[in-house]
Amino acid sequence: MILNTTHFNKEHKQLIQDLVGPSFTFLEAFKMKGVGSKRMIIEDVSPNLSRLMNNVSDVNYANIELRQKGILIFINKGLQSFTWVIPYYQLVIYKTNGSSIHAQGKFIHFRNSKTFRENKKFFEKMLDEKIKYDNQYNFQNT
Repeated sequence: MILNTTHFNKEHKQLIQDLVGPSFTFLEAFKMKGVGSKRMIIEDVSPNLSRLMNNVSDVNYANIELRQKGILIFINKGLQSFTWVIPYYQLVIYKTNGSSIHAQGKFIHFRNSKTFRENKKFFEKMLDEKIKYDNQYNFQNT
């Protein structure tokens, strides 16, 4: 689900909390050594996300925030801000010359640049959180 979060909206805040849970507390975020990524360069997006990209040959950036039951991807287009809300059960990550995040029939591909390589530990943390979430619903051992 993609929300226009340029301006504060109580309904959007409640919707985000229902889908991916509340944000981590300050102490939890400190123990995890951060819950947000540095900004990364967007190389490619699916056709249904192309409306969120700058029309001119500007560089597009996005950041990722971890939540308890999913992630938020923040995309900026000029002066507008958009948030893509992805619960962990819909999240798929591919490592192909950078990284590609797929969910809800959409994808976003991050360029393999210096900013992406700086986020390597963040992606490992994100995968650990997804595995932790998926193990809650592991029915094979029962």
